[in-house]
Order: sequence, then structure tokens, then C-alpha cells
Amino acid sequence: MARPVWTGSISFGLVNVPVKAYTAVRDHDVHFHQIDKESGARIRNRKVSEKTGDEVEAEDIEMGFEVRKGRYVTFDKKELDELRPESTKAVEVTDFVELAEVDPIYYERTYWLAPGDDTGTKAYHLLLAAMEDRQRAAIGAVVMRNKQYLAAIRPLDGVLAMSTMRFADEVVPRKEVEGLPSRRSKPEAKSLRMATQLVDSLAGEWDPRQYHDTYTEELRQRIKDKGSGKDLTVEAEPEERPAKVVDLMEALAASVESAKTRKSSGRRRTTRTTRSRKSA
Repeated sequence: MARPVWTGSISFGLVNVPVKAYTAVRDHDVHFHQIDKESGARIRNRKVSEKTGDEVEAEDIEMGFEVRKGRYVTFDKKELDELRPESTKAVEVTDFVELAEVDPIYYERTYWLAPGDDTGTKAYHLLLAAMEDRQRAAIGAVVMRNKQYLAAIRPLDGVLAMSTMRFADEVVPRKEVEGLPSRRSKPEAKSLRMATQLVDSLAGEWDPRQYHDTYTEELRQRIKDKGSGKDLTVEAEPEERPAKVVDLMEALAASVESAKTRKSSGRRRTTRTTRSRKSA
């Protein structure tokens, strides 16, 4: 059974709602170890001095911030521990904002929130109902594992969820990214009509279960097969041909027809493919 990663309360005004936070996401990537080909032993990474090449013990390592080339301001672990904020037992809500106004770019990691105890269940459901009715997210600060986060608490799938968030200065403004268009150009009416038709032909209900990470699925199957001693053969990839230059309207029309065919066949969607992962 899952254990809570944080226990505390949601605090707004004079109201406190006791809650427990549980991890809502998990990593499904395949993690490999480095192995010595000759001995089959694990490869270990050792911490060595760049100057002497000697291995350095943990107690002899301090943290350094480079202020200029080759010049560091150093701290020992105790100094940094003194600066870290202590874990708080409450999310101090400062604002209830419109849920639709919070761009997903700010969300970082999400946790399910459960009532902290039987006495807090009524307050929990009352807050959930009020936030669902007004479609609001509660914004506040929380300290977890000695790190301070901006947090958004929102109704999600019939319960409350808390997402840690990026601060404003952690989001890269678009003006700092080269290559983004400085202004929008108005498309031709016919092209826009065809593009809209293509979007409509691919419209569907959001169901995350229909998207699959085919690369990871194939990799796990390959690991299983190799582990059972199966002989594996790898098909040669077809030779890539130069991309054909197609007229935009012709491409849109063909895409609409293709989308209709795919939708009627119920082909499953994927988030990654083996081929795309190799070229990444």
C-alpha cells in the first residue's frame, strides 16, 4: 500500500483541512547499469580530484559555486543545511485563481491529496465541492523534503490534487528563444478551412490510456527475450528517401482523408516509436 510522502493541512483564512499527499506519477523508463565486458562486473563511478587524480572521501568534499572562471565560493554541508527551510505542515493558500488561467507550463509534479483523518473528511469534501463549483485552483507555498515549492491545489477526477509549480523566473520567456515568429501571419481562407477540417477530423475525447510508449514496450520485450536466451534478429531499417515536396493544399487534402481512414480503423496512438527514439 502506498505511503504518504507528506502529511499536513491546507490552510486558508481560519480553516485548516488535514491532508496526506501521495505520489500521483511514476517513471516507467528502463534504467541500465554499466557493465565491464570482460568480467561482467558493475562499473562504479568514483569521485576523484581533478588535480591529483586521487579518490576523495565524502567527508573531504565541500560544495562550491563558481563565481568566475576557476574561482569558487565554498560551503560545507552543515552551512547548507542551516539555509534549507524546514518542512512545513501546511499549504498556506494566498489566492484562489481561475483554473483555466494556470498554464500547464507551470506544473511540475503532481500528488493526490487524501483526507488526513476522519475528522477532516467533511472539510475536505466541502473544499473540493466549492472549488469544483467555482473552477478555482488554490495557490500557496509548501516545503517538502527541505525545499520550498509554489503549489497549486485543484479538483481532479473527483478528488483534490496538489501540483508543485515552477516560479515565474524559471519559465523561459518566448522572446528569449530564437526562431519563434515575432508576429502572426494571416492564412488564406481556403487553407484555413482545410486545416480546420483536418483538426475536426482528428477530434476525439481525451483518453490517456490509448497512447503508448512503444519504444519502452519493445525494449522491455527485448530484455525479456534476451533474458530467456532467445536468439534475436534485428531487421535492417529501410533506406530513407528524400522527402517529397508536396503542395500545402494537396498535403492538407490527403491528410484529411488519411485521418478519416485512421479514425475509422481505430488505430492506437503512440507517444514514442523505436524509430523516432533512435533519431532523437
